[in-house]
Amino acid sequence: MDLGIRGKRALVCASSKGLGRGCAEALAEAGVDLVMNARGAEALEAAAAEIRARHGVAVVAVAGDITTEPGRAAVLAYGPFDILVTNAGGPPPGMWSDWSREDFIKAFDGNMLTPISLMQAVLPGMIAKGWGRVVNITSVSVKAPIGVLGLSNTARAGLTGFVAGTSRQVAGQGVTINNLLPGIHATDRAIALDGAVVKARGIPMEEVIAERAATIPAGRYGTASEFGATCAFLCSQHAGFIVGQNVLLDGGATNTTM
Repeated sequence: MDLGIRGKRALVCASSKGLGRGCAEALAEAGVDLVMNARGAEALEAAAAEIRARHGVAVVAVAGDITTEPGRAAVLAYGPFDILVTNAGGPPPGMWSDWSREDFIKAFDGNMLTPISLMQAVLPGMIAKGWGRVVNITSVSVKAPIGVLGLSNTARAGLTGFVAGTSRQVAGQGVTINNLLPGIHATDRAIALDGAVVKARGIPMEEVIAERAATIPAGRYGTASEFGATCAFLCSQHAGFIVGQNVLLDGGATNTTM
């Protein structure tokens, strides 16, 4: 399917690996020029070079922490953007009794306030052109909170509330905002969480992965490429009537009808 976005320009955050990389790859395959961001310069430059060579699109790599004002200013300098994909690493797991006010502020900065700031920066330009796409990578925990991820649950729920209202306010100007809610995918984040279980229970990584996979009706972890393909569709010309939605990509693990 031709997504109808060849020649558009996208900012994809945290895109040197994992789900962000999957989104960058899928958009590049559709002919979209990219500004890619991540904290690690070496991995980011390597990813940008591979995508540039594979898909023949223009790719600018901007290393920096997107959760900081200087990091955001550095990438926004390469705008304007037709497409924005927000993404940032999730807060660490823990228990309700572990977290201080500073822990919550850090989680809000990374997983709520940063995507909001980026949207506030790019939406006026999209509205002026009468077309734009925003996809926020959040978490399945928005639909089904995960006890040990209380910091993530809280911050991402706040972002979801912002998107719910804002998406309806800009839809009439040809701009859509939606959220992608990943369940368990084969990424560094999953490895880190699995590693915590290995440490806590003293069992092999293979056993932890098998146990988690068994909780997913699809019987496996998701892949970055299939996640990216969904993101690219939401950014396409065909998705203009999808507004303010929270799209689960979890292999059926969340047992809900809504």
